[in-house]
Amino acid sequence: MNVILDLCVVPMGVGVSVSKYVAACEKAIEACGLTPHMHSYGTTIEGEWDAVMMAVKRCHETVHEMGAPRISTSIRLGTRTDRKQTIASKVESVEKILGE
Repeated sequence: MNVILDLCVVPMGVGVSVSKYVAACEKAIEACGLTPHMHSYGTTIEGEWDAVMMAVKRCHETVHEMGAPRISTSIRLGTRTDRKQTIASKVESVEKILGE
């Protein structure tokens, strides 16, 4: 099953700046064969359910390996069975309406 997932991983107990942890998560997602779409408060990922969930797990493993004792993660996800949907097609749909 294809899923589009929005992920926000927040390492706790590591100080104020978390940029290096975000970068490590982006690399972990790419290492899982997926293409992360980073935005200002998270990352959107699309792909097969198991691959995307493995990428989320790998992000947690990576951030813990970097020394974060605790992580708080927010996830929003969606699936469809009526047609194939991508991150790009979702954005294009709204942009089309805005352009009318």
